[in-house]
Amino acid sequence: ALHAESLITLNVEPSKEHPRNSEGSFATLASGRVIFIYSQFYGGNGDESPARLVKIHSDDQGRTWSAPVTVVENTAGNNVMSVSLLRLASGKLAMFYCIKNSWIDCRPHIRLSTDDGETWTEPKLIQQAPGYFVLNNDRVIQTSKGRLIVPLAFHRSRGTDPHTSKSWDARAIATWLYSDDEGTTWTESSSWWAIPVRSGSGLQEPGVVELADGSIFSWSRTDQGTQYGFRSTDAGKTFSPPEPTELKSPNGPASIKRLPGSSDLLAIYNDHSGRFPFPAKKRNPFVAAISSDGGKTWPQRKLIESDPDGLYHYTAIHFIGDAMLIGYCAGDSKIGALNRLRIRRITLDWLKQNSN
Repeated sequence: ALHAESLITLNVEPSKEHPRNSEGSFATLASGRVIFIYSQFYGGNGDESPARLVKIHSDDQGRTWSAPVTVVENTAGNNVMSVSLLRLASGKLAMFYCIKNSWIDCRPHIRLSTDDGETWTEPKLIQQAPGYFVLNNDRVIQTSKGRLIVPLAFHRSRGTDPHTSKSWDARAIATWLYSDDEGTTWTESSSWWAIPVRSGSGLQEPGVVELADGSIFSWSRTDQGTQYGFRSTDAGKTFSPPEPTELKSPNGPASIKRLPGSSDLLAIYNDHSGRFPFPAKKRNPFVAAISSDGGKTWPQRKLIESDPDGLYHYTAIHFIGDAMLIGYCAGDSKIGALNRLRIRRITLDWLKQNSN
């Protein structure tokens, strides 16, 4: 057996031409090639700066990577960003991303490919309602029964000026969309939730994962010192009210997936439980945790990164063979929080080793 390892295989550094290279999503092609599509910014590094979607690939299971090529040119008032790639049960490849036009207009779209991402259908809007709806990168799932579930954070408008952030309310409401026909038609979950406490964040950047029993666990980042969780036993039609989870964290996103061939959940997030030293409110350290009880407790934890100046967030998780690839923003005070994209290759047996 190969020795357990966790290795950085790519850093995409910010440059004058591309001051920010950030969040993305992986897919494995029929050939065995792995692709990663991410947001490449130009003309600024803010969330509202212009960006296009570019693709890199690896033919050695994520050990080395190609140069980027453009997949989706910027068609938006601001940018296209936050990619989720998903291999559908039918074999098609789905790509979701947000088209962000302004501080009052950001909505997710879907495109499909039948040739492993060489060509794509035209972008199709999946949230017909007007408004600012955040779909994070690497967030869309297809359940074992074939239903697509898209978790969204809805930010209401506080004003009508599309060019000022004063029109945007940071306090998000969690909503979910689902589709049983590969994204042709969408239904909104009959549940939506606001956070039941005084909060400046609300329920931001939700994610979803299907548990071994077929139920859905969903979670959101908050400013309450922990991720809040929701559960659905009807495949996303309704969700239970949000409650604090054991994932103690700053107001930053967590990523959760099922480990292949297992009922265990893997979470990658900024662990502020005190198991590892942490700077208050900062997206640090970067930790992998495993739950064997559907996300109630997370006894196994391993430190991935902990440079005190580091900021680690917006993680994509992709399993390949006996390893996983994670793509994430690895920022710091010198280059900014979101501007360096890092890919790391971690063998699955590394996760199982005693905590370091």
